[in-house]
Amino acid sequence: MTTTNSTTTIVDVLQSELPGRVDTDPVLLHTMTADRSGHRSAGSPLAVVHAGCIEDVQAVCRIASGHRVPVVTRGAGTGLAGGAIASPGEIVLSLAGMTRILEISTGNRLAVVEPGIINGDLNRVLAGHDLWWAPDPASKDISTVGGNIAMNAGGLLCAKYGVTREAVLALKVVLADGRLITVGHRTVKGVTGFDVCALMIGSEGTLGIIVEATLKLQPLVAGEVATVGGFFDSVEDAAAAASAITAQGLVPSIMELMDGRTIAAMERFAGDAVFGGAGAFLLVQCDGPAAQDTAERVTALATAAGGRVETTTDPDESDRLVGLRRNAFPALEAMGTMLVEDMAVPRDRMADAFAAIRRIEEKYDVAIPSTCHAGDGNLHPSFVYTGDTVPDNVWAAAGEMFRTALDFGGTLSGEHGIGLLKRAWLRDELGDDQYELQRGIKELFDPLGLLNPGKVFVPQE
Repeated sequence: MTTTNSTTTIVDVLQSELPGRVDTDPVLLHTMTADRSGHRSAGSPLAVVHAGCIEDVQAVCRIASGHRVPVVTRGAGTGLAGGAIASPGEIVLSLAGMTRILEISTGNRLAVVEPGIINGDLNRVLAGHDLWWAPDPASKDISTVGGNIAMNAGGLLCAKYGVTREAVLALKVVLADGRLITVGHRTVKGVTGFDVCALMIGSEGTLGIIVEATLKLQPLVAGEVATVGGFFDSVEDAAAAASAITAQGLVPSIMELMDGRTIAAMERFAGDAVFGGAGAFLLVQCDGPAAQDTAERVTALATAAGGRVETTTDPDESDRLVGLRRNAFPALEAMGTMLVEDMAVPRDRMADAFAAIRRIEEKYDVAIPSTCHAGDGNLHPSFVYTGDTVPDNVWAAAGEMFRTALDFGGTLSGEHGIGLLKRAWLRDELGDDQYELQRGIKELFDPLGLLNPGKVFVPQE
């Protein structure tokens, strides 16, 4: 433990300056060593500080910087890349209690919020103003807005409404030494200086701590919603149908694909054979004034690709089908220990990517049930195994899968981020020059290396 002198510890200093906000309960500290990635650190952090305001965050950063103690920022802990995992000798700065909506401006279509508010809770409030915030991760009812921003989260609606970066106007950020800066603009347009706001989005807590966000809102979508379910013999056929839908210029609000392994797990989890033994399922939802016409064209394309197609405009049935997709992760968790991965490929290479996953399954003797945000080519292969440690064959399979995605012109991560899980492969995608430039940006913002150390970049020896 870092000390200020022979008798006073950093925890003592925190407790003195932030009375009532510093928690050293061993059970709580243990929960900070893991997120939903399946990883766990070697031991517990020093303390958890429950921030209630910006000034609390600034105080923690000033103290930590002065005593050279690392800080890991945490929200709901729902991340899937190990980005919020804390280790021995670190302070956890929890923003989960900062949940206020500071402003809703219907005229400007924006909201100003604290980072700890739950994504789904925010949208329930915004609905009363006929507005909504478009980022829609499957974890929206448990993940925080701050976490969405830190990871540049995606979700089911990205192809039509964009990822989190497209829905943020401005941020207030506390730097490693406690200084507060404001980046971005409240206005729709703004091109002064470098776009530091965009840089912060997806930076995974390594550059600064997001303490307030000005969000770009959308008007609630009017009109009927039409949902199409396509049952296919193979995931390659379903992926080809999804690619055909995109190639025709159609932009559904949701287009999700699940392979046969995922379907089997979901049916066991739900106790409902709703998929009827299909080898793959393509879920397409269309909204807006042209929803019915789009759904009819989707139906024709899915049928031509070999799908058995059902269509509904009943809101309850639509919600049930979309809910099945949102429950894919807990259904897969019930199969065993999981390493949930995330890669993206060009949309016309999705069928190739699924075929590659099948080959990798056989080569390394590991089950890889897979889902896909088919509207944007973002695949989620999930490695299922037994035990608490990721087996060597799983890591080898993951490495080959990442290299295959890059060979297809894709990327290591579409929405989960790099965190701990993918830092070993980041240089492969960026190349040496860009990798070192990005590491240099990290050092500029955080010269002592105290913010979320060891995440994103492989630690230098």
